[in-house]
Amino acid sequence: MPRIDLHTHSNRSDGTFEPAEVVRLAAERALDVVALTDHDTTDGLAEGLATGSVVGVEVVPGVEFSAEFDGNSVHVLCYWMDPHDAALQLELRRLREDRFRRGELMVGKLQELGLPVAFQRVRAIAGDATIVRPHIAQAMVEAGVVATEKEAFERYIGDGGPAHVAKHALDPLNAVALIDGTDFLLDRADARMDLAEVLRLAGRSDEAAQPMEEALRLYEEKGNLVSAERACALLAELGR
Repeated sequence: MPRIDLHTHSNRSDGTFEPAEVVRLAAERALDVVALTDHDTTDGLAEGLATGSVVGVEVVPGVEFSAEFDGNSVHVLCYWMDPHDAALQLELRRLREDRFRRGELMVGKLQELGLPVAFQRVRAIAGDATIVRPHIAQAMVEAGVVATEKEAFERYIGDGGPAHVAKHALDPLNAVALIDGTDFLLDRADARMDLAEVLRLAGRSDEAAQPMEEALRLYEEKGNLVSAERACALLAELGR
């Protein structure tokens, strides 16, 4: 049976390794297929694909959109889209620019709270990657504001925290429209979200009626991987 990982990040977003290293690590761990799905960017795909051809790992081109459904965060993992599509890249750039501005505003709130966190350091930590909250959390640890990145989220920059700033997010249908004809996976990014809502969004209302534990098992095992065409039809039926 093939060994597959369809959700990885490189240091082009909030991962640790270069795209090539992600693929090499996949080969070392005997994976046959790996998808590179960085947040709001496809910048690492060319490097990942080239490395895959060398080390014998099939690299699936992907991207993870920030999306929102009924006020809840639902990331949309997209696969086999055209990374050169102009509309796709325009939206990804808008999302990255929003993340940059969001980072500035969050650091500003931290400074208003009297905490010695510099946005210049956050940018240095992020490097060429899209600025995300873990970069801010790392800067907070370095500044001695918190002991761990987890504490940074729990006390300051997590949802509802005193330094939290809401981000721009797509409606899932708009994300699907940008990847016309390809596949996607719904990621229940907000653990507080009712699983039934995730299943309903994915068009699996039949499973939403089952006990929560069984629905969660099905959700995790099957991943809600559906074609974009099918998802659009199902979401239309739900009035979205």
